[in-house]
Amino acid sequence: MNRDEATEAIRAALREVAPDVDPAAVPPDAELREAFELDSLDFLRVVEQLTGRTGIRIDEDDYPKLATISAAADWLCTAGAT
Repeated sequence: MNRDEATEAIRAALREVAPDVDPAAVPPDAELREAFELDSLDFLRVVEQLTGRTGIRIDEDDYPKLATISAAADWLCTAGAT
């Protein structure tokens, strides 16, 4: 998975969970939970959406690596390469 694919998967997951916020309008380094007003359950739904879209398993220990769109894209590229 390349960075563009990872970024689009993240944005698609965010659109599904938080349809009132345009992911393209959020800076890539903004904190996801704050920018999209995600509570814990919403964040878990984003993780589920990402797993479904990418086929990459995301463990609870990896959640901090998904704090921003940029960090999540980096992590997905790395995790998808293994």
